[in-house]
Amino acid sequence: MDLIGFGYAALVTFGSILGYKRRGGVLSLIAGLFIGFLAAYGAYRVSNDKRDVKLSLFTAFFLTTMMGVRFKRSKKIMPAGLVAGLSLLMILRLQLLLL
Repeated sequence: MDLIGFGYAALVTFGSILGYKRRGGVLSLIAGLFIGFLAAYGAYRVSNDKRDVKLSLFTAFFLTTMMGVRFKRSKKIMPAGLVAGLSLLMILRLQLLLL
């Protein structure tokens, strides 16, 4: 079972809910829940086949890009820098699974 992948998905989902509670952005909540669902489904697929990393890789790449741009613009570690960094680590982990 891909516990790291499921933990990553839970973190993204929890972060979107927490962001909604603090800021009230409905669109961010919907996008965060959707990305969290995709990350969880990707972790499920990796759990069944270690080489089936396409969806997880896409999700992590998307979050790295989006949150990296937000971090560069705002220079705030929380939440943009943290999510971008964790997503980058997730990309590296998924690449190692393919070796």
